[in-house]
Amino acid sequence: MANTKSAIKAARKSVRLTVRNRGVKTLLKTLRKNLETAIAAKDAAAAKKAGIAWTSAMDKAVKSGVVHKNAASRAKAHASKYTLAK
Repeated sequence: MANTKSAIKAARKSVRLTVRNRGVKTLLKTLRKNLETAIAAKDAAAAKKAGIAWTSAMDKAVKSGVVHKNAASRAKAHASKYTLAK
């Protein structure tokens, strides 16, 4: 158990942020699966729509600190290779 007031607060904060991060990561995984399904089905319109939704969610996750900026950039580049291809 935490001994100081700051450690007690940090423990509460850790629980709150863990719950938030888990929700965001779950959403990202779901959106990525939707994108991969659309790509596998060779549905260009659905893939583009799913790609935009996933990219937007990834940018928001970076903004809140859930995902590292470079990791998001790498993942978005990989996805755009499929969704923006002509």
